[in-house]
Amino acid sequence: MSLKFTKMHGAGNDFVVIDGIRQSFALTPEKLRFIADRHFGIGCDQILLVEKSQRHDADFRYRIFNADGGEVEQCGNGARCFVRFVHEKKLSSKKEIVVETKSGLISPKLEDDGRVTVNMGAPIFEAGRIPFVSDSSEVTQTLDIDGLAVQITAVSMGNPHAVQVVHDVDTAPVAQQGPLIEKHERFPKRVNAGFMQVLDRSHIKLRVYERGAGETLSCGTGACAAVVAGIRRGLLDDTVHVATRGGALTITWAGDANPVLMTGPAITVFEGEINL
Repeated sequence: MSLKFTKMHGAGNDFVVIDGIRQSFALTPEKLRFIADRHFGIGCDQILLVEKSQRHDADFRYRIFNADGGEVEQCGNGARCFVRFVHEKKLSSKKEIVVETKSGLISPKLEDDGRVTVNMGAPIFEAGRIPFVSDSSEVTQTLDIDGLAVQITAVSMGNPHAVQVVHDVDTAPVAQQGPLIEKHERFPKRVNAGFMQVLDRSHIKLRVYERGAGETLSCGTGACAAVVAGIRRGLLDDTVHVATRGGALTITWAGDANPVLMTGPAITVFEGEINL
């Protein structure tokens, strides 16, 4: 099976984007892992699939597969690449589209400066909907990580996140704690582990250990979750610039049930064809 693809990235979070409208194929978990493999395949953090939506209120269906072959609910950096892809491939002439995801509808929009803004919807704090096992509604909660008490804020941006504040993000124990938090028993569907350093009320540095992918250079939903957690904890204002290892994102949230807006780059790297 021959498959055409486009390699893209959003602030270093890299993707293989596949047009599922103009070509027909079947992707098994084994084939997805092969595509994502950086030595034997193309190499990426996630594989993004563009499909026709079955909903009358959406332009496209957006499916996301992690490097381990598992399908997940949401990917913010990928959403920005998604709208650039459909525009460059002339699948749509709209600057703003409505996209169906596993966790609901999102609206990515191409800006005049070349960046992309995505309406990520309102954050979810209700433990059962994250999902997170807890009887408390406190903003910060204690997570036992191999006998170490870690203070986290649990939030869903269409996918689950556990955000902790660290003194120095460069020396934070991402490689050590990330896998333990990801598979912690209190997160039944696993979780993305965020490590946030607050520089001032409008600037943070962030590293994220992603569920099913490991640490990535950037995580769009992770940036949204970190800013939301910081605002709820009284540490941040409503517009925050997020420095990740792969680039900069801007996140805005007015609080309560308002949607989170994320703005950042979406870059096409190259196109190719792979024989599966």
